[in-house]
Amino acid sequence: MRVQHSSHGACSRGNALRTAGQPQHGIEESFKLKRKLLLTILAVVPAALMPLAAASQVAPASEPASAERVEPTYKYEIYAGYGYTSLNQLNGSRYGLQGVNLSVTRVWGKYYGITADGAYYEYATGSGNPCPAGIATCTPSVDEVLFGPLLHANLYKSSSVFVHALLGGEHTGGENMTPNISFAAGVGGGAEYKLSPHFAVRASGDYIGASFSVRGNSSSLGYSPHRSFDSRATIGVVYKF
Repeated sequence: MRVQHSSHGACSRGNALRTAGQPQHGIEESFKLKRKLLLTILAVVPAALMPLAAASQVAPASEPASAERVEPTYKYEIYAGYGYTSLNQLNGSRYGLQGVNLSVTRVWGKYYGITADGAYYEYATGSGNPCPAGIATCTPSVDEVLFGPLLHANLYKSSSVFVHALLGGEHTGGENMTPNISFAAGVGGGAEYKLSPHFAVRASGDYIGASFSVRGNSSSLGYSPHRSFDSRATIGVVYKF
């Protein structure tokens, strides 16, 4: 009877031990699941944030690049500057004349424009030669109004170049020329350096041809070529709007 009781007690103790062991095993499995879930979350969150971090690093670099590509465009350019022209309308009184050069350009697109050019030269750079026979005074002045197409292109960063062809009229005074107004035409070009979005410095030159003769003295044509080709140069400031 005592043996049975002992056996029964042993079984009871075994059952109690198994019952006590079951919750501990469940807790260990729960910890393992939670740890795996935590590791999974820790792996997924950085992977999800990496594209956002990459985008935030690329965005600042792309914004200046797009800003550099977008250049302001203007429809008009106004130029004003110092001008110089050589004057060989009379061989006996060759002068270099100084004055002012003005122009307005209507711009179409990136490469094309049309220019209205005006110039006035009065102040001699030297005393000149004696007047030819039959001419009392030799104080020449020249003014010009010319129009023509213009081609321009960027050269490097703030630098650009242009060429133009001009057609119009030229008037001369102070040398008793006849006619004193002549058809004139020429070609030339120049360069610009941009100081700001609206302002630039320009230097240019061209070669203008015209036709004059001495008043009332056809025998004096030796002193006055029927055609004259005079170089011009100018430097000044451009305003764009």
